[in-house]
Amino acid sequence: MALRIALYRPEIPPNTGNIARLCVALGAELHIVGEPAFELSEKAARRAGLDYWDKLKLTLHPSWDAFSKTLSSDSKLYLISTKGKISYTTPQYRENDVFLFGNETSGLPQEIFESEIPNGILRIPMEEDCRCLNLSNAVAVIAYEALRQIRRW
Repeated sequence: MALRIALYRPEIPPNTGNIARLCVALGAELHIVGEPAFELSEKAARRAGLDYWDKLKLTLHPSWDAFSKTLSSDSKLYLISTKGKISYTTPQYRENDVFLFGNETSGLPQEIFESEIPNGILRIPMEEDCRCLNLSNAVAVIAYEALRQIRRW
């Protein structure tokens, strides 16, 4: 597997559906950490993911603690946040890297930032008057850069 996308307690079904479709298109795994704010069978998520749900490599983790225990020593975990100081283009990505995105309204909780597991907190540069990107757009930006490096596209 080239990379893993992880969403922390996603809140908006169409974002998750779009991300699911992106993961299928890129051959990436999708991990959902904690309870999403909607049922994964919800119509909006299914519609956004079109007919790709049966092809999706999806893993559900009940909590951050459960998810963090699944990370292997050959994986680097990157947190994606507007609080990050490192541009997403700076690290050299490898197979099995994991990218954790916070939810749409509150991002990642402090306990994750304070854990010793992450290899870095990355940001996507944007103008100061823009608070953040749409979650599915942010995932696409990061995923394509990671795969560009890994697969040398």
